[in-house]
Amino acid sequence: MAKFHDTITDSIREFINAQHMFFVASAPLQADGHVNLSPKGLDAFRVLGENKVGYMDLVSSGNETSAHIHENGRITIMMCSFEGNPNILRLYGTGHTVLPDTPEWEELSPQFTIYPSTRQLIVVDVTKIQTSCGFGVPLYNYVGERDIHFDWAEKKGEDGLKAYRAEKNYVSLDGLPTPLGMHEGDQQA
Repeated sequence: MAKFHDTITDSIREFINAQHMFFVASAPLQADGHVNLSPKGLDAFRVLGENKVGYMDLVSSGNETSAHIHENGRITIMMCSFEGNPNILRLYGTGHTVLPDTPEWEELSPQFTIYPSTRQLIVVDVTKIQTSCGFGVPLYNYVGERDIHFDWAEKKGEDGLKAYRAEKNYVSLDGLPTPLGMHEGDQQA
């Protein structure tokens, strides 16, 4: 049975802090645009207030969430308990991208582990919180994090990561610009 909450309560915060994985969903406004759903791991997620959350976002093969929230703000974050009591948590809200070398980055980044391959923070103002039973979610055992990304990023080096971001992270699948592309593109011009 679904329940709605106005704020991130202590019990919701405890549930969030216990999760090893979360999912991020966003979509462009265009009807034929691609809906994006991304799994995220690491110790990247933070509760920033009773109606604000954020996560540290690494360089990857796309930057859909950032492009979508830049266009329309809409974002949903979902967490499922894969161990213990069944539960699903959805955080609905509006998001924005926080880039390095900005005042908001200086304020928020100390709350996260920042890696050489961190490209941005995604911050969400939570407007609706939903919990539901999760009876259909299977049980899984958490084994650990993968090192593949960090090995890849180290081999790329700073210049290689910049080139990769320019190639893969400046525009969405549907041609929407990302704040990262606008920011770094301006720096290169």
